[in-house]
Amino acid sequence: MNRRTKTQARKKRAAIVWSIVAAVVVLLGVGGGIAWVQFGDRISLALGWTTNDYVGEGSGEVTVVIRSGDDGTDLANQLAELDVVKTPEAFISTLAAQDEEPMFHPGAFQLRSQMSAQAALDALLDPANELDLRVTIPEGKTVEQTIRIISEQSTVPLEDMQKAVANLDAFALPAGVESLEGWLFPATYEFEIDTTGEEAVHLLFDTQLQVLDEFGVAEADRERVLTIASIVQREAGQVDDFGKVSRVIANRLEKDMKLEMDSTAHYGIGAHEDGDVWTSDEARADQNPWNTYAHTGLPVGPIANAGRDAIAAALIPTPGDWVYFVNAPGNDGTLAFNSTLTAHEKSVDEFRAWCNATPDSGC
Repeated sequence: MNRRTKTQARKKRAAIVWSIVAAVVVLLGVGGGIAWVQFGDRISLALGWTTNDYVGEGSGEVTVVIRSGDDGTDLANQLAELDVVKTPEAFISTLAAQDEEPMFHPGAFQLRSQMSAQAALDALLDPANELDLRVTIPEGKTVEQTIRIISEQSTVPLEDMQKAVANLDAFALPAGVESLEGWLFPATYEFEIDTTGEEAVHLLFDTQLQVLDEFGVAEADRERVLTIASIVQREAGQVDDFGKVSRVIANRLEKDMKLEMDSTAHYGIGAHEDGDVWTSDEARADQNPWNTYAHTGLPVGPIANAGRDAIAAALIPTPGDWVYFVNAPGNDGTLAFNSTLTAHEKSVDEFRAWCNATPDSGC
């Protein structure tokens, strides 16, 4: 560019700037605040007083989903709505400034909040940021916990799953069953980016039906088996004890003894997430239909999802005459089983003494 051309360019830029300044003066003089509200952002941006882009790599975690058919404008709008970039225009301008047109493919990507448009673009093109939509549901989780895990680790909207689990008529539940609690099988699932909430819940439910069929559980027995299995899953810390816990349940039911399972008392008052070994007097006295301290027999239904080992234990308890169990000292999940109240009280005292001696043990 020669000197004359550069001089002309500078004059042109100066003229534009002074035109904008003049517009500002007019706006403030005629129309005042109303005009500035309407056009102030554009004027500030044009004068360089503000920017439509963030600076830096951002912070936190934001999931961005690119679906088949999305174009640059769709993506820019989504990024701005999620506050990944400051404005759609910043991202579109960054796209246009690239030497080669970026190629996006459908998927879910982990980005950050308030990234510069260039940083956001670089992150979307980095394979390391693409999310694996496989979700593992641990055993012992409730319906509420299960659908929350799926939502947090996939692109399935939580609100859609909440609606799905509330629509019980859509599921082949046995007569009289009024909840999906215990009916969403815990396993590892792979979801698509366009999986709906209804599809996700049905996948877990249908898998549970397949597992029950594999074990040969008749439809009339399914709710009972899942109820016992859910207690086993929540009470036993180690798989080796599953069959013994199941035997305690069976023996107590046979003797018409209250089950007195802390897990059911916790569930009944909505305290199943606190992880406490002990239950309060209030929890044990509460008259909710899950509380086996208040009612004889099984609770009204399952208290969590149960895995294959717990279901197997519910169907075939380990032979024995135990009617009591409590955590053993060490708090590693091992249980102490007893057939008499005297022996049980001794085991309880031993565990309490260990807890008192190790106040940081979590019991």
